[in-house]
Amino acid sequence: MKLKNINIEERMKHYNVPGLSITLLEGCKISGTENYGLLEVESNRKVNEDSSFSACSISKFLTGMLAMKLVEEGLFNLDIDANESLVSWKVPVNDFTKNKKVTLRNLLSHQSGIKDPEGSFFELNSNIGIPSMVEIFEGKTPYCKVPIDVKCEPESEFHYSDAGFCIIQQLIEDVTEKPFHQVMNEQIFEPLGMANSQFHTTMLEVDRQNVSCGHNKNGELVEGKYPIYPYPAASGLWTTSLDLAALVLELMNAVKGESKVGISESLAKGMITPQRGKSWTGLGMFLEGSEKELEITSLGWGVGFQCMMVAFPYLGKGAVIMTNAELGVHQLEGIIGEIYKSLLS
Repeated sequence: MKLKNINIEERMKHYNVPGLSITLLEGCKISGTENYGLLEVESNRKVNEDSSFSACSISKFLTGMLAMKLVEEGLFNLDIDANESLVSWKVPVNDFTKNKKVTLRNLLSHQSGIKDPEGSFFELNSNIGIPSMVEIFEGKTPYCKVPIDVKCEPESEFHYSDAGFCIIQQLIEDVTEKPFHQVMNEQIFEPLGMANSQFHTTMLEVDRQNVSCGHNKNGELVEGKYPIYPYPAASGLWTTSLDLAALVLELMNAVKGESKVGISESLAKGMITPQRGKSWTGLGMFLEGSEKELEITSLGWGVGFQCMMVAFPYLGKGAVIMTNAELGVHQLEGIIGEIYKSLLS
């Protein structure tokens, strides 16, 4: 994929985007990275290839890759009742779970029957502190004020769910008996050389030199500068466009039977296959098109940041676009959409 007929710096100015990083993939390899602007408006901190941005919900793609690795190791089964593996908390049994159970597969494809309560899963409030996953599930924290349970029969409806990915995180921690971030480091970050990827849980951990601040649609700093989401598996990843491209490349290679981390070709192809009759959802990512033209995407949108991962796994090409501005419109309606269209033109 190549950038064509677009003046990035002019479009950044138009949209009040202080900083932007793009990494492109072609021929199943990283073909280049381009970095523009500033990590913090009115500073001298320039975006470079080691600059990390909040990936927000692209964290779910990463979590999907980790889940597949653990399925490969035999620690999980995609299709058994998640309650058989959960220890710290159990999905409440009700009328909706009589015939079908909540499974790793339907959690990854947002078809578990779990719906996020209104106004839940916002950014970290340092006055409240970091909730445990169990506190979230039990509705004992302002981040999620009502208990999580199944609202419709699993696999009957699609409902995009942060809570579902929090359950996946708890599942991983209960089965491995390790913190989620440690499992991710051992299984994904280290094997793929993703040295600039991490899960921040407090503002104090942020390396102020090479981590981007968030900005609003007017290009102004957001409150607190570094909005953090205390739900690592759902939205907690901070990373670079290069590191994310390495993850996309790993999926492409796994589809060819050449995974670095040990995900089989069959499981990798399963990730990019429509789930339970919903053509647009795979396992931890979204789908469009089919066969050789299949396109996979993952979008991130949070306070101060917007980003996008797009790939054509069978064509060996893709792109990661990360910005430090929240434009208030869908990614494809702002600068990310303009870049995406220029890549496809």
